[in-house]
Amino acid sequence: MSGTLSHLDALESEAVHIVREVAGEFERPVILFSGGKDSIVMLHLALKAFTPAPVPFALLHVDTGHNFPEVLHHRDHTAHTHNLRLHIASVQDYIDRGTLKERPDGTRNPLQTLPLTEKIQHEKFDAVFGGGRRDEEKARAKERVFSLRDEFSQWDPRRQRPELWNLYNGRHAPGEHVRVFPLSNWTELDVWQYIAREEIELPAIYYAHHREVFRRDGMWLTAGDWGGPRDDETVEKRQVRYRTVGDMSCTGAVDSDADTIDKVIAEITASRLTERGATRADDKLSEAAMEDRKREGYF
Repeated sequence: MSGTLSHLDALESEAVHIVREVAGEFERPVILFSGGKDSIVMLHLALKAFTPAPVPFALLHVDTGHNFPEVLHHRDHTAHTHNLRLHIASVQDYIDRGTLKERPDGTRNPLQTLPLTEKIQHEKFDAVFGGGRRDEEKARAKERVFSLRDEFSQWDPRRQRPELWNLYNGRHAPGEHVRVFPLSNWTELDVWQYIAREEIELPAIYYAHHREVFRRDGMWLTAGDWGGPRDDETVEKRQVRYRTVGDMSCTGAVDSDADTIDKVIAEITASRLTERGATRADDKLSEAAMEDRKREGYF
């Protein structure tokens, strides 16, 4: 039938509608932006939503101090290119003050919650865009597009509102805010096909490259000052790429020769593991690891 939107066009249209809805309903929205692929796509959609006007939102990143340098460079370059204000909440600052303590396993991903929630409260952000998708993990599959958080940034699945006919309810009490997920209905494959179609630039670590890594808990981790490798772990140079990007201490690489976007798409199409299930150690801490962190205020 003529005039029918393609699959990617429909997803883009829905996401742009969500972004504009937030601009109309909220006073101080902000985009969580790490320099990872999902946040890059989310910002691309925001740019499309408001062109030729500038994006009316700032960016916010919770920097663990263990982030990949290539990703931080892309984050800063993107913010500068589009003349966007970048707020940074630093986990290291909280550790230096003694407010947070290093974990025995070295990962700082679970330590992001307090810096994030305090930054939201301090800046009085009332809508926070996140790049979460329902296909990533079962706790994220429970999320609404507009996810209400209480005055402590905590998530209660029982308080979430129905979203019939794509109607979004941004009502919130003073001190509360709403997390907004424009990519909720996208899959990892959708994201990559959209990146290919729109020719969106990504950090090079998403494509196959040679890197010094070591094996831990079934994953290839990058050697670094965060605490790896141990004496019994051997560093070797392998051709790898990253399907998802987070803290270096808990984000694993996968063996890959996918050095172009077409090869990446072919690789994902053949995969039977979600990106987080395959490469994120923080989601393997317990069966309900992600849901527990979300209840505390995590993304």
